[in-house]
Amino acid sequence: MDILYHDRDYAVVLKPVGMDSEHQVPEELKTALGGEVYPIHRLDLNVGGVMVYARTKAAAAALSKAVQEGTLVKEYRCLVHGTPPEGGVLEDYLFKDSRKNKVFVVKRERKGVKKASLEFTRLTSGETSLVHVKLHTGRSHQIRVQFASRGFPLVGDHKYGSRDGAAAPLLYSCRITFPWKGQQKVFEAYPEWGIA
Repeated sequence: MDILYHDRDYAVVLKPVGMDSEHQVPEELKTALGGEVYPIHRLDLNVGGVMVYARTKAAAAALSKAVQEGTLVKEYRCLVHGTPPEGGVLEDYLFKDSRKNKVFVVKRERKGVKKASLEFTRLTSGETSLVHVKLHTGRSHQIRVQFASRGFPLVGDHKYGSRDGAAAPLLYSCRITFPWKGQQKVFEAYPEWGIA
């Protein structure tokens, strides 16, 4: 696991695909840096990319507040089947079936349903298209479900309709931006397949 940056308040890492963001990554960070480590957000097990972790309770509170206020911004690259529109905003109601660990688009709000919103820009087009996504909400499997429900499943996402041979969904947390002590902090990294 690569550590992109660390100071006494927080650490920014590149989470590898297959590593648990809530348990394994903090344990590795504790081993590497010492002290406490507090998860602020999560990434699915089969998704990699840039993540930030707090190293003090005060930093955890400040970063959690940024998540709640929408000032901690997460951006992704994904490779989808087909050619979606050039860009736009996707808004849906999502329901998570925890027993199946699967998320569904539903028509209206009800108990257990959450509103999901993202904006996207298509960077390349063809049989598969590279898409840049900026999340407005952080729902479970959100990007995967919102594109699959429109007929553009992510390459490698067998849970949501892809039938290819890729081992995991081609989805990557490529950029994270958050306010810190009066400055905007930006950290980014891209997988080979995610460069337009």
